[in-house]
Amino acid sequence: MFFFGDITGMLILIPAMLLAFYAQSKVKSAYNNWSRVQAASGLSGAHVARRLLDRAGLNHVRIELSRGHLTDHYDPRNQTVRLSQEVYSGRSIASVAIAAHEVGHAVQHGTGYFALSLRNNFFPVARFGSSLAMPLFLVGFLFNGPLLMDLGILFFVFAVFFQVITLPVEFNASSRAIELLHENNLVVGQEEGRIRSVLNAAALTYVAATAVALSQLLRLLLLRGRRR
Repeated sequence: MFFFGDITGMLILIPAMLLAFYAQSKVKSAYNNWSRVQAASGLSGAHVARRLLDRAGLNHVRIELSRGHLTDHYDPRNQTVRLSQEVYSGRSIASVAIAAHEVGHAVQHGTGYFALSLRNNFFPVARFGSSLAMPLFLVGFLFNGPLLMDLGILFFVFAVFFQVITLPVEFNASSRAIELLHENNLVVGQEEGRIRSVLNAAALTYVAATAVALSQLLRLLLLRGRRR
């Protein structure tokens, strides 16, 4: 969202946007590097996920294919790990890392990890807030409506809070992934460092998204201050 004359606000956003571009390049680089190297276990991402889930006592959690490229996620509503085709069938280090990470989310859910529960419960509020925040603020800004601007900022705070609570969830899932792989003898030698590089690159995208959201919030607050 651009406002004419909002040079300061744009300068605030630039570092966060650069971090976001860097994070995306790191993810692409890490995935491309380690999707070409087969894991020592020789297991596909789906087999790794199934073994880790079963050993964690989560036999009821299903594994399904997910459409699209790197659309891997855990769905807590029906307790399903969904893996993209390249991860589901792939036997690479990248496939193992991503599959284990999603199992980490399933384990979080199974153990009642507080941050995950908070994020899941807050998601509808964040989605509602993010859809209304910018339209409300823009209308308020253009027509000098302070109440609309304040409501827009409040709703945007909901979206920012969701980004913030996502960080511990993602970092914890990656830590659990490494532990699970070790406990089940599915990582050997230098593989751990390579798996961590994939997981760390993915985690950086969440850090960047949070930085962008916080920068955007600061920008809105500055714009609101000019209308007082």
